[in-house]
Amino acid sequence: MKRKIITIDEEKCTGCGQCIPDCPEGALQLIEGKARLVSDLFCDGLGACIGTCPEGAISVIEREAGAYDENAVMDNVAPQGAAVIRAHLEHLLNHGEWALYTQAIGYLDRHQIPVPDHRIMGHHPDIEPRGHPSFAGCPGSAARSIPRRPGGTPVEQTTGSASELRQWPVQLALLNPRASYFEKADILIAADCVPFAYGSFHRDLLRGKIVIIFCPKLDSDIEKYIAKLSEIFSTHAINSITAVHMEVPCCTGVLYVINQALARSGKTIPVKEITISIDGQVV
Repeated sequence: MKRKIITIDEEKCTGCGQCIPDCPEGALQLIEGKARLVSDLFCDGLGACIGTCPEGAISVIEREAGAYDENAVMDNVAPQGAAVIRAHLEHLLNHGEWALYTQAIGYLDRHQIPVPDHRIMGHHPDIEPRGHPSFAGCPGSAARSIPRRPGGTPVEQTTGSASELRQWPVQLALLNPRASYFEKADILIAADCVPFAYGSFHRDLLRGKIVIIFCPKLDSDIEKYIAKLSEIFSTHAINSITAVHMEVPCCTGVLYVINQALARSGKTIPVKEITISIDGQVV
């Protein structure tokens, strides 16, 4: 299978070893004076090791590699003690890998290994010590899934309509393209103004979907948006895309960005287009 995985430029690598502690999964080792990737199964492709390499010798590529195996990683991580377990759990949380994080916690529970205190980047260390998401800190570094009842049944609330939001963050600029909630998802890509104009946005459009929002007119780096959407499309098996924009001409740029990203990704994903009028009606 093709997936994201790190690669090391041996000519640039000096064997300093600074990347080793930042790979709690144990995918890297120093061998014959060079950092080496010793197991595809242990490398999640998220690139935690990249930032600490002073020579810029590590990068992420897409190539044929064995599927990442969280249980195999935990077999390697757990014997190294609480500090390494903590680093691994925080690594998963800070990259929005909620499904893998849940697998890791399940492994610790099954083997009766205490879960060390850990937190999402940017959160106060005394808040939610097991790493469950709170609303403190930067939302961009606190990606999370939001459980809903099976079949899209809304969760009961004491007042008002039920929220159908299934993940956080929602702004395209803040999203992690490799977040696990994109896998086999039905994606709703909406212009920023749509939820304000269309009163039944949650009930009619958002239910059962992962949402991405941006403004094709006011957001400055559209090329970056195309690249990010392309990475989302190429990295995950996406079921469908629903594109929702306002009737004003500039807002049709939402569909342009989606089409460009699809072309770049090489994927064929069904796209449904919905237009909302300024007075809040489906055109």
